[in-house]
Amino acid sequence: MDLVTNTASCSGFRLFHAWKKAQRAFTVAIVLGILGVTYVWTGIQPIKLWEKRHHAWTYLFGRKLTDQEIQEAQAMAERMVEVVLTQNIVHELKKHPGSTNTSADTASLTKEAKSLAAERLAAMPANERQAMIDKEFHRLLDEKRGGFFPPQTSLSSVTTYLVALLESLAIAIWGSLLAVLWALPASFLAARNGLGILFPGDEVFYRGLRAAAYFITRRLLDFCRGFNEFVMALVFVAVIGLGPFAGVMALAIHTFGILGKVFSEAIEAIDPGQVEAITATGAGPLQVLSFSVLPQVMPQVISYSLLRFESNVRSATILGFCGAGGIGFLMFDKLNSYQYRDVATMMALVILAVTIIDTLCGKVRHRFI
Repeated sequence: MDLVTNTASCSGFRLFHAWKKAQRAFTVAIVLGILGVTYVWTGIQPIKLWEKRHHAWTYLFGRKLTDQEIQEAQAMAERMVEVVLTQNIVHELKKHPGSTNTSADTASLTKEAKSLAAERLAAMPANERQAMIDKEFHRLLDEKRGGFFPPQTSLSSVTTYLVALLESLAIAIWGSLLAVLWALPASFLAARNGLGILFPGDEVFYRGLRAAAYFITRRLLDFCRGFNEFVMALVFVAVIGLGPFAGVMALAIHTFGILGKVFSEAIEAIDPGQVEAITATGAGPLQVLSFSVLPQVMPQVISYSLLRFESNVRSATILGFCGAGGIGFLMFDKLNSYQYRDVATMMALVILAVTIIDTLCGKVRHRFI
């Protein structure tokens, strides 16, 4: 009888082991199938990176101009001086319409502006006129050559970009701060043990209240982090207008959804023994949260908050592309006007700022954790 029982047990064990192996093989096959389909779907071709390497070099460092293109740029620069001067005179005439006998007709206004521009150019000293032509000529050469390197290093440009970068930093600071202030209390409602502390009791009412609070808070966090901050910024720009405030709100809401989730998961992973010890002393829900839960999760709160702040500094530079302020607004403008060297300068400043912030955040993290 024992032999039959042992044989049956061994047979059952072998069947169970075979079933587990088949289950693992099926899982591996599913994963490999998904990877294969998505690999083909996304058109990944590593060899193409090597084949197109010269495109990358041209895009980053520009191309060599032909003699004909240089001559065309010189001729265009000489014409552009008169065009720019004409446009400036048109603006002057529009601001002071009573200073001339020109009618309100646009064609007449342009004709008079051209005449005045020709007179000013004729009366202009040769060296001053040549300086204007040379400036326009070099601008056209940079535009035709393209490339991001070498970056723009003029003091006026760097100062302007630094001020814009500080605005992006301010957006990241307030977006992160508001997100932490919102996420911390919401995380207790998104954690099952946190709800158990806030609303104790086994009655149907309290069980229903905890279930409803958990579901609503979780779905709210899903909604907030479900939309990228760039999409959020587009919405807020349309609602409240251009400016950094739209960027602050976009970052705050998106980061709130992320931090609320990670804070709640940290709360659910705490040691329940400390909670029971504090509760046994007769402490109320808020006291339990303050003296038992918060001390356990505070290292994770600080670490995740600093991590998201570093990420928000990078995100804030992009929000300007949709008009939400910061250095991204200038970067978008320079990209549209093909001034890639200015873009390279801004990118270098952003990288430098992120490096400094990462170092400082690391020091803060090591101090509190």
